Amino acid sequence: MQFHILSFEGPDAYARAGGIATRVQGLSQSLAAQGFEPHLWFVGDPELPGHEEVGGVHHHRWCRDLAREYRTGVYDGELAKCDDYARSLPPWLLANVLGPYLRAGRRAVVLAEEWHTVHAVLHLDWLLRQEGLRDRVAILWNANNTFGFEHIPWRELAAAAEITTVSRYMRHWMRGIDVSAVVIPNGLGAEAFEDADPAAVTALQEHLRDRVVLSKVARWDRDKAWTSTLDIVELLRQRGQRPLLVARGGLEAYGAEVLEQARARRLRVTDRWLAGAGPAALVAAMVGVDDFDIVNLRSAVDAAARSVLFCGSDVVMANSAHEPFGLVGLEAMAVGGLACTGATGEDYAMAGRNAIVVQTSSPVEFVRQFERVTKSPGACQRVRAEGRATARLFDWGSIVERNLLPQVDVSLSRL
Repeated sequence: MQFHILSFEGPDAYARAGGIATRVQGLSQSLAAQGFEPHLWFVGDPELPGHEEVGGVHHHRWCRDLAREYRTGVYDGELAKCDDYARSLPPWLLANVLGPYLRAGRRAVVLAEEWHTVHAVLHLDWLLRQEGLRDRVAILWNANNTFGFEHIPWRELAAAAEITTVSRYMRHWMRGIDVSAVVIPNGLGAEAFEDADPAAVTALQEHLRDRVVLSKVARWDRDKAWTSTLDIVELLRQRGQRPLLVARGGLEAYGAEVLEQARARRLRVTDRWLAGAGPAALVAAMVGVDDFDIVNLRSAVDAAARSVLFCGSDVVMANSAHEPFGLVGLEAMAVGGLACTGATGEDYAMAGRNAIVVQTSSPVEFVRQFERVTKSPGACQRVRAEGRATARLFDWGSIVERNLLPQVDVSLSRL
């Protein structure tokens, strides 16, 4: 069966801006591994082929002329790209790939991501009805977060597609705007479960010995609870401990405000750049930080280095005030890290069993839970091991089998 995934983000460096790229790449690879024919339609690098097959996944790079004009990344010129994507992709997809497949008597699935694809979904739904093929295609549109909700014609979308989302929290949030959604959780690809480089973890911990290492990888955004994390660092220091926050934000302007707040609290900040990819570059960047309270990583941290950071930290601060799913917390758990999450969309997190879960902005709540979990090496290792076991329940193969395919069956049965 063909699966057509419509998404702005994708696997190219140009198309990677956040968790959606990770989601669609992991999902498409899992579908290919299970014998399906996945096609990923995304706004990719214009210097790469318009179509290529990679590991059983068909990559279709769209909006190529606009991508050449807007070189910064996938969301540079996003409104122009949205218009082009919605106008040009559905007729080409139907005429050249989906239509011939359906006319051979087969059925297909369309999985669309985020507000950028809504009008493409509406256009494709209309074209399928015009061709008398709508009863052969299940269309699911997914909300990973609340971005762009103001652009969505919800009534028309609900008539054209089954609306899904990634957590019970998001489902409840959407009910507040009179939108009904089915929950299909995010998943992790096989690479997320690869062991962190043990030598690099040991070296990192040796450089940072006698420190309480908190790592945080998140956008510079108020929802990501950066201020609460500073409160925690400050309280730990007041209690006579030696906290070190290793922070990796994005390009958002709010980052300057967070770091200014840190300095106003007399927290000592150093900027560090990784000299290259891989764990060794991360370890090298952590040399000579003994006199600082915060290490602000200014360059990208690749997956292998990130797994070492998560595994080697005393706790991974994946806490947020508003978190649709919480992929970073789950990624930390997958490599054996101790995750601290908020209590919104992180359905997988259970306080004291597989994670630390904070429900308020009080630093005391975190510190008490952290001390309880880390009171003995055995207790901490049990929580880390349980976290890793929990993460394995969310590998993409399991999510496809347990959540996605049953919903596809339901959607097809309604046509």
